[in-house]
Amino acid sequence: MDKVVTSAAAAVADIQDAATLAVGGFGLCGVPFTLIDALHERGSSGLSVVSNNCGVDGRGLGQLLGSGRISRVTGSYIGENKEFARQYLGGEIEVELVPQGTLAERLRAGGAGIPAFYTPAGVGTAVAEGGLPLRYAADGSVELASPRKEEREFGGRPHVLEEGIVTDFALVRARKADRFGNLVFDQSAQNFNPLCAMAGRITVAEVEELTDLAPDEIHLPGVFVDRVVVLTPEQAADKPIEKRTTR
Repeated sequence: MDKVVTSAAAAVADIQDAATLAVGGFGLCGVPFTLIDALHERGSSGLSVVSNNCGVDGRGLGQLLGSGRISRVTGSYIGENKEFARQYLGGEIEVELVPQGTLAERLRAGGAGIPAFYTPAGVGTAVAEGGLPLRYAADGSVELASPRKEEREFGGRPHVLEEGIVTDFALVRARKADRFGNLVFDQSAQNFNPLCAMAGRITVAEVEELTDLAPDEIHLPGVFVDRVVVLTPEQAADKPIEKRTTR
């Protein structure tokens, strides 16, 4: 089946208000900027987002955040996004902070049909024992805190129960794709993009190149991908970085 769609706008046209989204990227690497821009133009709001981080001020998910389109974030890293920190501490959005490896496995588990799993990560901390602020009140008090999670012992070591993540949609970026939706990712863009793609009930991939792929070079099979958007050369070249470390 040919999964190529005509435009990013067409690819995100059915993402309604209050949808849940898994969005790929690590920092600003491998972020589906074009799809996020199209979603911003569409105007969807009240979105619940699962992503390692929430972009930076004005770029990536930071663009949706700055426009007040996001109501909840599940992620690992607030990073350099001052607006994200301001909205969280000001009680404007709900934030579930998750250990990075646990977040990756929750996405993979959801995509693999595994409802929950046990991990030693977080045992003995507020991740397992509860009490992490999910939402602050306007006066700075904690309005909603995370609950205590179930624990069991395996091999003489305690483990905490974590639930798999499944979202309504996933937005990802890949280096190459074929018309069947098979994807190849570029280096560290593999960190979260394949996992987010697995977790989405409907997955949209923006790709830099549409080509034929040999079976042994495919990173993610097309069974996880529903729509492919081919970027223009200008869109493909748009790869910002968070901090320059060269002169």
